[in-house]
Amino acid sequence: MSKLMLGNQAVARGLYEAGVSVVSSYPGTPSTEITEFASKYPSDKIYCEWAPNEKVACETAIGASISGARSFCAMKHVGLNVAADPLFTASYTGVNGGMVIAVADDPGMHSSQNEQDSRHYAIGAKVPCLEPSDSKECKDFTLTAYDISEKFDTPVILRLTTRVSHSQSEVEELEPTEYSLKDYNKDIAKYVMTPANAIKKHVLVEQRTAALTEYAESCALNIIEDFGSDIGVITSGICYQYAKEALGDKANYLKLGMVNPLPVKLIKDFAAKCKTVYVIEELDDVIETHCRSIGVNVIGKEKFTYLGEYFQSTIKKVILGETDSFKEFPEPIPVRPPVLCAGCPHRGIFYILKKLGVTVSGDIGCYTLGSAAPLSAMDTTVCMGASVSGLHGFNKGRRGEYEGKAVAVIGDSTFIHSGVTGLINIAYNRSNSTVIILDNSITGMTGHQNNPANGKNIYGDPAAAVDLEALARAVGINSVRVVDPNDLAAVEQAVKEELAKPEPSVIIARRPCALLKTVKHKPPFKINADKCKNCKSCMRIGCPAICWGEKHVTIDQTLCVGCGLCTQLCKFGAIEE
Repeated sequence: MSKLMLGNQAVARGLYEAGVSVVSSYPGTPSTEITEFASKYPSDKIYCEWAPNEKVACETAIGASISGARSFCAMKHVGLNVAADPLFTASYTGVNGGMVIAVADDPGMHSSQNEQDSRHYAIGAKVPCLEPSDSKECKDFTLTAYDISEKFDTPVILRLTTRVSHSQSEVEELEPTEYSLKDYNKDIAKYVMTPANAIKKHVLVEQRTAALTEYAESCALNIIEDFGSDIGVITSGICYQYAKEALGDKANYLKLGMVNPLPVKLIKDFAAKCKTVYVIEELDDVIETHCRSIGVNVIGKEKFTYLGEYFQSTIKKVILGETDSFKEFPEPIPVRPPVLCAGCPHRGIFYILKKLGVTVSGDIGCYTLGSAAPLSAMDTTVCMGASVSGLHGFNKGRRGEYEGKAVAVIGDSTFIHSGVTGLINIAYNRSNSTVIILDNSITGMTGHQNNPANGKNIYGDPAAAVDLEALARAVGINSVRVVDPNDLAAVEQAVKEELAKPEPSVIIARRPCALLKTVKHKPPFKINADKCKNCKSCMRIGCPAICWGEKHVTIDQTLCVGCGLCTQLCKFGAIEE
């Protein structure tokens, strides 16, 4: 039976059909749905979990693989930075049961803090990397990845991009493979990477790379489409789809489904039949550099950008010199910037921090939107957990000048992911720093996944919940307090008092995400036009439910959730239930 599937959904189907036993991931757009869809299959067939971070997820998959099970972990591109440590050594140990790591890159930075090409990790770690171009290939390549993993004794990276992960095409559903656990036999030389063992394993890694290169020459993943054209296109992934739509049969194609290691003879033979060869690849010049290194003259980044996504119209213009015509909208499309939701519990924190003029070391999550106007209450955002460590470094770097004037802001899930180690550093090195943990009971930005702090696992079943207050005290923080972020007076008092203390401190701002189904909202508020003085104080919190009408401020009744934050700003009592 065939059905339309997202690329991520198709990967999950591939896991099920491949007989994968263990899936461990950390949510990160655009990879999140893989694990969510996998968790919908029977748990006695395929066990799924959310791990505290990508490193833990990867190590869990490694352990499951060594036990003899087929295993999997998924992450977005920046998550692979976190998982790189175990990945590079797993390349040396190899596998027992097959192991696949799906990493979803984000050209165009739709939901990311950078553009990063994960093919470099495959090259650096010397592991094979497959890149599907549509949902059908997402499933098929997942199945092939496990065969490659076990045949060549290696982890395999499945590289996706946002457009492949989140587009749909037809996928055929087949019965799952009856995969039997492989025997586990203690093997110190294989799995214990002391220098004496690792130096021998590196030899095997290089031999494996040579064997995989030979495999790439004739495997079904790399295919040639010959239309008898003088123009040749070497490409992979979503760029193949763009090129086919733009050029049709006006070009020949070498579609590379295996992007590491890359073939040599196959590329040379393809190029020899074409007068001009283009390499079309988003982000970095990985294929192009390989082609030049083997003596194949290609046109690549001198015509195509390193930045963002490609489009069919761009490819057609560069290669054929043809320009597509587009129908213009009669009016400009309204700008719709991302914004903290109406009733978001983070809004009050940022309002107070801005009011007090506090320097804010920020982190990754919905609360990063606290940097947007009119709140504009964030100074830095680097990566998961960097808010806490960065605040410590900032205060040490300024020799205490900003002590009492700067805080770190981090979400509960992000704190578990990589903030707790920074807090240990603050406590251990007696940094006079205040950390605010925004505990909204969920992993918000990626779509409401449970995490180790909210007491539910991926299936929604009760689970051990990290006691954030006890954890903060356990690592050496003596001053820990909890506030309701919707109580502006209490928040302001807490921030002032904790910043004034000559010691490290933690404030936990606890209120559930306004979008959680379990949250019961109050009736919306409205503006009493007779009392409103048009001072616009209520608009300073940046609530999307509050806007300027023809004569005075209005509240959108379809958006307001009755949080009451705005009522605390109005001095004239103009905001009423």
